[in-house]
Amino acid sequence: MKLKKILLFLFLFSVSSFVFSQESSERKRQKVRVVTIPITILTKKERKEKRLEEMVEAGEIIVKENGIQQTILSIRSINESPLSLAILIQDDLSSAVNLELEELAKFIKTLPSNSRVMVAYIRGGVLVVEQKFTDDLDKAIKALRILSGSSSPTVGNTYDAVGDALKRFDALPAGRRAMLLISDGLDPSALNFSLQNLALDRAISRAQQKGTAVYSFYASSNLSSGVDRRVTLTAQGFLEKLSEETGGRAFFFGTSTPVSFKPFLRELGINLQRQFLLTYLSTNMKKGFYKIEVQSTNPEITIQYPKGYRYK
Repeated sequence: MKLKKILLFLFLFSVSSFVFSQESSERKRQKVRVVTIPITILTKKERKEKRLEEMVEAGEIIVKENGIQQTILSIRSINESPLSLAILIQDDLSSAVNLELEELAKFIKTLPSNSRVMVAYIRGGVLVVEQKFTDDLDKAIKALRILSGSSSPTVGNTYDAVGDALKRFDALPAGRRAMLLISDGLDPSALNFSLQNLALDRAISRAQQKGTAVYSFYASSNLSSGVDRRVTLTAQGFLEKLSEETGGRAFFFGTSTPVSFKPFLRELGINLQRQFLLTYLSTNMKKGFYKIEVQSTNPEITIQYPKGYRYK
């Protein structure tokens, strides 16, 4: 994507080495650990108009764990932290998705040259990698293929495949991480109205552990076309939960496959341009789940961030 020159005024007094050195004597007595999370900073106007402004005053950024403010070490931008993007496409989706492969290819082409992209398909709940992470964007584009469009119902769980894909980030150097999941969101083993799903919860936990923001596009499948509409809405709720809990966003066009992915991809591009890598010191040393809050002193700023993580 053509990068705009964006100036973010980040009044991060807590980030400065001066403040950190002032607290050094206290830190010696208190054990801490380093935590890194992806955040996306947009103004309310940018989010509404779906376009970036040239200059944004982000205000002071504050991060809390379980309500307690933590010390920010750094906030790295797109130029300082290369992007690694995993693209996952469910293989039995509507054939209409095949018409969007060209738009998806154009989107990959617009990513910064230092980006890494993986292309994989989910077939029967199993991850099939067509192209492992590569900085050759043309190779990633060539890995896109027509969907199999199987008429038989999927038996595996999409979210198990998502969890498998997240493991592929382990071999990569540090940097911004994101995933694009194109799916119907259904778990064939639990076609009901419950928002409780163990595989989904495992995928969310793993994404939070690995600092990966998951963005999801809903598209219908043979299975979703034949179930109660309430089941489809529940599946969309799964996708929304996966995205919001990890710092990403979910995109829907009703309960059907969108006419075009182009508007979704444009918004995704905006989100990735404003994605930052926030690193802070956590004073919480006990094992368990920690709720995260990231705020700005500027009321016009909105921030997407993972809602927590489990420390093991």
